[in-house]
Amino acid sequence: MALTRSGSWRSVIVAKEAIAFGQRTFAAAAGKSKKGSKGAASDAPKASILSKEVKSTTVVGANILKDGTDPKIMPDSEYPDWLWHLLDKRPALSELRRKNTETLPYEDLKRFVKLDNRALIKENNSIKAKN
Repeated sequence: MALTRSGSWRSVIVAKEAIAFGQRTFAAAAGKSKKGSKGAASDAPKASILSKEVKSTTVVGANILKDGTDPKIMPDSEYPDWLWHLLDKRPALSELRRKNTETLPYEDLKRFVKLDNRALIKENNSIKAKN
């Protein structure tokens, strides 16, 4: 979402083009309109020119090199095992507090300590802010 500052630092205007296309742009100046924007047809996103075959075999837009090409999609066996566990649900702090800490696996115990410390820090900061 593109945001521009108009007049003072406190007023923020959201550019309509950024919402429609999902890219950062600058808002038009107040009172001025763009030339040639006399219809909804120009605001519609353009259809993709890539074929379905290219979309299904490559990761379109993942290239970060100037002279490079988009990487090819490999079979699942070519990717590391840890990649498939990134989106697994991890237990919340309340759920970890209910369990016995002596029987928790190492990864869950590590997560419990991290989340518990974070909660203590937030609680201490809120107490300090009230004083």
